[in-house]
Amino acid sequence: MGAWIAIGVALLVVGGIGGAISAANQWAARDALDPESAGPSGTRALVEVLRSHGVDIRIERSRTAAAAALADAPATLVLPDSPALSDDAVSELVDAAIDVVMIEPRSRTLGLLLPGSAAAGVATDAAVDPGCEVAEAERSGAVAPGALYTPGPDAVGCYGVDGGSGLLVQDDGDRRIAAVDGPALFTNEHLAENGNAALAANLMGRHPLVIWYVPTAADTDLADTDPSLGQLTPPWVSPVIVLLLVAGVAAGVWRGRRFGPLVAERLPVTVRASETTEGRARLYARANDPLHAADRLRIGTLRRLAALLGLGANAAAGDISDAAAGRLGLDRATVRGILIDDIPRSDVELVALSTRLRDLEDAVHAAVRPERSTR
Repeated sequence: MGAWIAIGVALLVVGGIGGAISAANQWAARDALDPESAGPSGTRALVEVLRSHGVDIRIERSRTAAAAALADAPATLVLPDSPALSDDAVSELVDAAIDVVMIEPRSRTLGLLLPGSAAAGVATDAAVDPGCEVAEAERSGAVAPGALYTPGPDAVGCYGVDGGSGLLVQDDGDRRIAAVDGPALFTNEHLAENGNAALAANLMGRHPLVIWYVPTAADTDLADTDPSLGQLTPPWVSPVIVLLLVAGVAAGVWRGRRFGPLVAERLPVTVRASETTEGRARLYARANDPLHAADRLRIGTLRRLAALLGLGANAAAGDISDAAAGRLGLDRATVRGILIDDIPRSDVELVALSTRLRDLEDAVHAAVRPERSTR
């Protein structure tokens, strides 16, 4: 009963540790670019900087609430990567905003909001100047851009490195859309570096209201996001599986055992164990193979010695030999020669070895069980 209780407690402890690790991972994922997180990967410091400049920040974790807030007043939409939203849902949010700042753009979002733009690698940690005519970037000064993007035909690239740009800005008159690597520039651990804070304030503070949308998996508008196994596998897989099952059943029927009542089979002759032993001895003698016979004698002696010395049935021959020598106080090499190493080359030597094996076994028996030493 105590063992089962211990097992149950151990399972509860392991489950608790696993749950804590899972929860920690979930919180770590939520902290990334979260405007309410004070952790290294959060963006709470940026929110406080914007508020100190008189910008009203509204944090929305629902797409519906974000769309409603954008419809109330002209605002800038801060848009992280939103893989759980369809293209139509992203476009609906963007169309309701005056400015859009993508702070973690992926290829899909770049192609949707900045046609012709694409990812172009990652820059080094060195700070670079804006190198463009975008006023917000010129006022911010140099930054280490992080991810790089190739600008589309209507976009302007700033902070150029190796043919890519760390900031893309597209202004069509009614709306400005910007793309920048937020994790490398706007998180709490990087905001104070170079001109990162100034660039964030200049891009997001163009209007008195900022709607910061925080996407979640529960906010998705996609249907059938979890395809079945049949949808993921090629069409020929299911017929092949059925064919293999049928082949397995057929093979089982073909080669399977026919069940029925047991049939007693009368053996033509019964051979006594002693006659079998004597027959093998004659074969060894006729083959002039004393070593094979010695091996059989030694195997029997080693098995009995292991039982006497409490070594178990799987003990190695060398371990049994050393244990017997230690028990009798004899030289290990001598005992090992009797049990393992000495090679009889004639019947006379085989008989002598048999005698020494018997004497060694008697001595161990007498040392281990002195009250039963007589045989």
